This record gives sequence, C-alpha cells and structure tokens, in this order.
Amino acid sequence: MTPDHRRAFLGYCAYAGLTSTLFPAALLAQIRPGTATIDVATIREAARLAGLAWTEAECQDVAESLSSLSASVERIGKDSLANHSPLPFHFDPRPPGIATPRPAGDTRLPAPPRVRRPARLEETAFWPATHLAALIRTRQASSLEITRMYLDRLRRHDGVLNCAVTITESRALAEAAAADADLTAGRVRGPLHGVPYGVKDIIATSGAPTTWGAPNLATQTFEHDATVVTRLREGGAVLVAKLSTGEMAFGDQWARGRTNNPWNPAEGSSGSSAGSGAATAAGLVGFAIGSDTGGSILSPAARCGVVGLRPTFGRVSRHGVMAAGTTLDKIGPLCRTVDDCGVVLSVIAGPDGQDLAVPEGLPLAWNAPGREYPRRIGHVPAMFEAETNADARANNERALATLARLGCTMVPIELPSGDLSYFIEYVERAAAFDSFTRSGQHAALRPRTSRYLRACALTTAVDYLQANRRRTVIMQEAARALSSVDAVMFTALTLDSATSLNPVMSLTGHPSIAVPNGFAATGSPTAVMFSGHLYQEGALLALASAYERAVGPRRDPPLFAPGR
Repeated sequence: MTPDHRRAFLGYCAYAGLTSTLFPAALLAQIRPGTATIDVATIREAARLAGLAWTEAECQDVAESLSSLSASVERIGKDSLANHSPLPFHFDPRPPGIATPRPAGDTRLPAPPRVRRPARLEETAFWPATHLAALIRTRQASSLEITRMYLDRLRRHDGVLNCAVTITESRALAEAAAADADLTAGRVRGPLHGVPYGVKDIIATSGAPTTWGAPNLATQTFEHDATVVTRLREGGAVLVAKLSTGEMAFGDQWARGRTNNPWNPAEGSSGSSAGSGAATAAGLVGFAIGSDTGGSILSPAARCGVVGLRPTFGRVSRHGVMAAGTTLDKIGPLCRTVDDCGVVLSVIAGPDGQDLAVPEGLPLAWNAPGREYPRRIGHVPAMFEAETNADARANNERALATLARLGCTMVPIELPSGDLSYFIEYVERAAAFDSFTRSGQHAALRPRTSRYLRACALTTAVDYLQANRRRTVIMQEAARALSSVDAVMFTALTLDSATSLNPVMSLTGHPSIAVPNGFAATGSPTAVMFSGHLYQEGALLALASAYERAVGPRRDPPLFAPGR
C-alpha cells in the first residue's frame, strides 16, 4: 500500500464517520451466551455515536435483541475459518443495466523474434521473456543454462534489493531439465517454454514456504500450487524464486526489511508486489507474477520502470493466492515489455472451476501482429490541473505529446470518486485475517498492519453492504463515462500524488497497465497508466504496445548490469 492509499483510506474513515460505526459492532462482540447483557445506557450512547435517534424503549429492545443475536454469531465458528475459506458469492464487475461487450476476435500472439545468442550468456538477463523463449526454442541455449544464470543473479544481487524470500533452486533445475527434455522430444508446451520466472510470496507453491511477508509465518507451507503456478508450469515456464511482498500484502516492508528500487536502492520499490517489480527490473527473473488490490502491480511497475498489467477483475483465477480484498484482488504479470505481459496473460487467464469469480465465455482477444490500437483516449482534466509536482506535469505533457504522434484523439471525461475502494478493501482484509487476528498472531506484525486488521473488524455489516451498493452506482457512472472513449490515460509517475493510479479503476475492476515513459530529473523511472474496458485487455495491450514503441528503447538499471 502506498502513502497515497493510506491517506485515502484514513480520509475516507473520517469522511464516513467510520469510528461512529465501531460501537454497535463492538457491543455485539462483547456479549456472549451466559454473560450479562449490556445495559440500556450503553446502548443509548452507542446509538448516539452512530447517529441513530432511538427512543428509550427502542434502546431497551436492542439491548435484549443483542443477546439472541450473539448466539447466532457464536454458531459461525470463526476460529475454524481460514484465509482460504471460500465465500458463496462472487463480485461481478459488469454493472447492472449496462451491456458489457464480449471480446471480439481470437488471440494471435506476437511473431517469435529472431535472436542470436550473445558471446556472454548473462547479456540475456534483461531480454524480454519472448526473446528468451525464442533463444531456448531455437536450441541456442538450454533452459538449464538460462535458469542457472538467473539463479546466480538472484544470489548475487538480492543483498541490495532484498526481493527474494526463497530461491527455489531444486525445483527450478528440475523444471528446466524437464523443459529441455520436452524440447528434445519435439514438444513445446507454450510461448514461455523454458523461461524462468518468480511469483509474489502470497502465491502458494508446493515444496517452498509461502510467508505472506509476515515474520511469524516464515515456515508456512501449502501442499498445492496456486492455479497461476500450475498453468505456468504446464506451459513450460520455470519457477526460480518466491519474491517479496509487503507484510500481509501491505506496501514494500516485509519480515526481512524493505524491498528496494533497482534504480535507487535508497528508496523502496513500492506496493505489495514489490519483489516482483524489483526482480524483473533488475534482470533477476524473466518475468514475475504479482497481485493487485488497490495498485500493488501498477505502483511497483511505475517505481521500478517495468510494465505491469492488472487484468479485469476475475480474468485470472486467485485459487491458492492469499485473500486480501476478496472483491478487489487481481492477479497479473510484471514484465519488461507490453508484449511479454500479453503473452503471460494468455497462459494464465481463464476459469479453473476453483475461483468462481472467473467467468466462462469471455476469452482474451488480442491480435498482437495486427498492430491496430485504440485512438480515442479519455483523460480527466481535473487530475492534470491539480498536479503540482513538476516532474509529474512534465510526464503528463510528454505522454499527451506521444499520444498525439500516434494519431490519438484526447477526450475529456469525468470519473466518479473511487475512495470507497480502500474502505471495502480493509473491511474485507479484516474478515480474511479474522482467525489470524483472533489467535493473537497479529501481535507479531508491525503496529500499522495490526491496527488496520483490528480496527476494521469493528465496522458493521450494514456499512459494508451499503458501501457496495454505492459501489454499484460508481460502476454504472464509470461505465457511462467510459462509453465515449476506447481507453483512459492517467499519470502514474508520483506515487504520493493525489492524481496518480486513480482508485476508481480498481473499485470497478477495469483492466489497467503501467508503461514506462522515460525518467525524471532524479534518474528514477516515470510511467503512465492506461485503463480499458472490462475484459478488453487485447485493445489495452495494443494501445500500450504502440505507446511503448513510440517512447523508444527501454533502459536497464546500471547497478545490475551483466558482470557486476
């Protein structure tokens, strides 16, 4: 979670009077069968704090009713419910009453690039995943060679970045050997065959810990692979590392400290997919998988100078992935190019029968060789006008100029506020980690993390449901605003800026992608963010790819150059 996210959440709490909603929930929590009921005076004060005008008789009635309600709460058996316990209902980002077009066309992946093995294999460390796959497929290098190169770089550079939780060497070597054997037998499992990658450490992998970034979960293991890992393994990719996530997927601070930005190790890599962003940027993996609840793919991508794709909510199964915001969590890739992100998405997307939020019948439609891209691009003038950071303003102007060169038409639009996303996320987190908190394990966490988990456990179900009703209104308003454009451009440069990474796109579940846009005066990368229509990742990828080509050649952080 970025500083901007924290401010937005706290600001929303103040705006919505969150503290006044704590008391009714807290009262119910205090009553247990066989104990004395809360007196009328306590109910009267709680009602006053919650803004409820109850009579004395109504307060008396509520005091009696709470006792019977508490018996129902006891029957929930909260202690036996874990983070992975499924819910019987699922969020659908398609707004009621507004048609969501089905993706048109098939997926045609980029043509395999022509590559030549360099004299020194480590020169391939920063190659796009599609180029690594071509090198392996043409038998100029084996998957084992490439895997050993990345394993060596992970060991060599992790001391600076603090991004690798577990280097999965034995698994990686076995998977690489299997990929090479398949290739010898004439079997190519997919477009990522033999390519080493890493996953955020909230994603379950058998045979290695999945620590969620928490100091007291260092030995937590699961006996299964998450769906996203299974699909990558079946597609021939090679898992080389579990990459750092902020504690319980909060920010870039985890059990062993902060994950650092490869361009400037004096600052963090931002967002809870911190390790995935840093390792990809530093050439320690071919690509990485992250998760995004309120910006945790997009913000590390922007900070570290890589491409981060947050797909439509429900595009990729979250089975086997730690639940944070149940109706907000998305799984997506962080890569060195837009095409890489599209190729990875083509491998991991689609229903699995486990995560029922992933719909049937909405395939990825991406015609990569066609090079056609959307040209009617929305922007929010108020965001641009409110930006006071000089680098951010220059970044915006540069992005607008690039889009103009691409023949795009900029259309001013107005989007609804997305401030509710943080309220909904944090209440869902409190539920997801309820048994963890009740068991006292939260005491091992940093005070900020522990505080959020405990405070949001005291919000009322009424407020949570009403927030989601308001969310539906916001979804409808956003759909109407987007109906006049093909995509929307945001600034993603200053992560502390109120104009960056607009939260409404997370709340509504629209796909978004962060694309590098050069460098600020400080030498740190800059980026822009594009958001597209629901399930239209193909069009979004086409626009981002055109923008990427127009911006020019990508640079890599010099601190991690081959041979260093």
